[in-house]
Amino acid sequence: MKFLEYPDREMLAMDLANQLAGDLKSHLTVAETVAFAVPGGTTPGPIFDALCAADLEWERVHLLPTDERWVAPDHPRSNAGLIRSRLITGRAAVAGFLPLWEPEETPEAALPAIIARVRPELPLSVLLLGMGEDLHVASLFPGAEWLSLALSEDAPAVVVLRPETVPEARISLTAPVLNGALSKHLVLYGEAKRAALERAMTLPPEEAPVQAVLKNTTVHWAD
Repeated sequence: MKFLEYPDREMLAMDLANQLAGDLKSHLTVAETVAFAVPGGTTPGPIFDALCAADLEWERVHLLPTDERWVAPDHPRSNAGLIRSRLITGRAAVAGFLPLWEPEETPEAALPAIIARVRPELPLSVLLLGMGEDLHVASLFPGAEWLSLALSEDAPAVVVLRPETVPEARISLTAPVLNGALSKHLVLYGEAKRAALERAMTLPPEEAPVQAVLKNTTVHWAD
C-alpha cells in the first residue's frame, strides 16, 4: 500500500484525475479496451469532473460501478446516475457503460445477466474506490450476509448483499475482482477515515473488508 497526502481536497481531485488518466492511457497501449470500475456516493464527484476532460480514447474505455443500489437508474440514489452525470460527459461521453442493474423484480433474478456482462471485462484495468468509516468498500459491508462468499478466493464476479445498515439491497463486485485490478486507487477524506484505515490494518477482512483490496493500492488522502 502506498499512502499519498494532499494539502486539500481540490488538489487531490486534480492530481488523482491525472493519475487515473495516465493509468488508462498506459493500459490502452497494450489492450484494445480497458475496464474502469468507479464508486458512487459523494466522494468521487469532483474527481469525475476533472477526469471527464482528459484527452484519451474514451470510446475504448468500459466504465462500470464497483457496486450498485437496487434502484432504477433514474433514482437519486443510483450510482449509475452519478457516473453518467459527472463522468460520462465532456470528452468521456463516448465511453461505454456496463450497469450492475437489470429491470428484474429482484437483484437475485438479475445476477446471471450481470455476471455475464462483467466477466469478459476482467481483470479490471483501473479501479477507484472509496471507503466508509465502517471499513466497507464497494458494498462489502462488515456483517452483511454473503460477505464471506464475496471475500472468498473462488467468489463469483458479482454478488447480492443486503446489509442491515442501508435501505436497499446491493449488487457488488467481489473482493477477488476488486483486488485483481491492475491499477488500484482508494480515496479518503477527513481524519476520521484516516483513523479508520489505520484501524483496518489491524483487523481481518471479515471485520474490515477494505483489508481485502489494500495490496498494491495507492491511497489518496486529504483532510
